[in-house]
Amino acid sequence: MARTIQSLERAAAVLRLLAGGERRLGLSDISSAIGLAKATTHGLLRTLAQEGFVEQDALSGKYQLGAELLRLGNSYLDVHELRARALVWTDDLARASGESVYLGVLHKRGVLIVHHVFRPDDSRQVLEVGAMQPLHSTALGKVLAAFDPVAHNEVMESDFAAITPLTTTDPDAFDEGLTEVRARGWASDIGETWDGVASVAAPIVDRRRMPVGAVAVTGAVERILDEQALRPRLIAAVRDCARSVSRDLGAGRF
Repeated sequence: MARTIQSLERAAAVLRLLAGGERRLGLSDISSAIGLAKATTHGLLRTLAQEGFVEQDALSGKYQLGAELLRLGNSYLDVHELRARALVWTDDLARASGESVYLGVLHKRGVLIVHHVFRPDDSRQVLEVGAMQPLHSTALGKVLAAFDPVAHNEVMESDFAAITPLTTTDPDAFDEGLTEVRARGWASDIGETWDGVASVAAPIVDRRRMPVGAVAVTGAVERILDEQALRPRLIAAVRDCARSVSRDLGAGRF
């Protein structure tokens, strides 16, 4: 049997531990879970932090997975089942709406963009795959918070920072708004994250009817809204796209 490198095995054990269960763990919790002395565990964590694979929260001192893993994982996004199933439908949504389309999933108390379809015009645009968006101010984040209990817990523990003057900063008011999101099946963001920009998002579920992501149309407020109201055709198009991806994931009709 080929020999393995013990330090790499231990580092892998730390990463797996941080990837499951609680998202942040203290030094004592980690050393106890992997069966190593605190000094040895601290050395592993310090090295992983230097490489960007883990991060230490300045206030609590606890550790979580780092951003470098996201960059390394971007190559995996091309074969990610959710993204693969959504490719055709999100392209169709961009053509039908004339706007940018984003596919997002819950990650590290935010929304990770795993797919981005450019607005179908000649304007200069920047690919945002791998970018993170807030849970409390974006349409994608609201949908995830409304339908995913883990996302709901995470957003309710956040600081509800004011990103624009229109951002909801009251946790109770935000939570009340999620009741309406659940009832109608979609969420919106009108100038709450970026001035002059609006979004409409709907949830994507898998064969167990569990939320696995969300899809959104995003564009200038004057194009997403008809006077003061969201354009009904855009809402319908986003929901149809979400249903189509969900069906391809085995959810059937819902």
